[in-house]
Amino acid sequence: MAPSGAIFVHWHMEEKIPMQEKVHRYFIVNKPYDMVSQFVSSHTPRLLGELAFDFPEGTHPIGRLDNDSEGLLILTTDKRVTKLLFQGEVPHRRTYLVKVRYSVSEESLEKLRQGLSIRIRGGGYYVTAPCEAQRIEEPIGLFPRAKETPDYVPVSWLRITLTEGKFHQVRKMVAAIGHRCIRLVRLSIEDLTLGDLGAGEVREVGQAQFFAQLKIRQPAGKP
Repeated sequence: MAPSGAIFVHWHMEEKIPMQEKVHRYFIVNKPYDMVSQFVSSHTPRLLGELAFDFPEGTHPIGRLDNDSEGLLILTTDKRVTKLLFQGEVPHRRTYLVKVRYSVSEESLEKLRQGLSIRIRGGGYYVTAPCEAQRIEEPIGLFPRAKETPDYVPVSWLRITLTEGKFHQVRKMVAAIGHRCIRLVRLSIEDLTLGDLGAGEVREVGQAQFFAQLKIRQPAGKP
């Protein structure tokens, strides 16, 4: 029985998964706004367990999206993925849609592209690596979100691709050029994409496809 207030989802199967690949399972979720990337919390936010999807025992998120951020979140029972994806020698590309207040100038975009100084945990400063940043038109067909910005507030939409992920990095980067981030959606990690998943929907991905799209080598043998 689904918990009270659960978000009901459509379960997408991206490919038929051979029996020999079912040692571990791999999922992507379109994490909704106002939900944390956790199954358990000492606070009272909405949790991943409220997706009303029967995740297998041992499923955990790879990386995080904060409560206000949306989009692609990886979940798996395979504990090796975090090290392979985020601690390997080759950085992995992550692409975001970013909605900010007011018009962003080409000069400000160039500052994002070249790297700039942001405040990090512990009180120090960090100069971000060069990234891709461009202004885009408002995305057509983007899933709606509660508490959207009123129409009278001038905004810009950006598409930013990073190869690093400091705490709240994208929000801090746009703040450093004088703009407040008012919506943040992760679209992809390498070739693993959100696609047409609606907010709160889950897609299971086969093991071979999962590793190929993330561009990481599938470990040999059992963990």
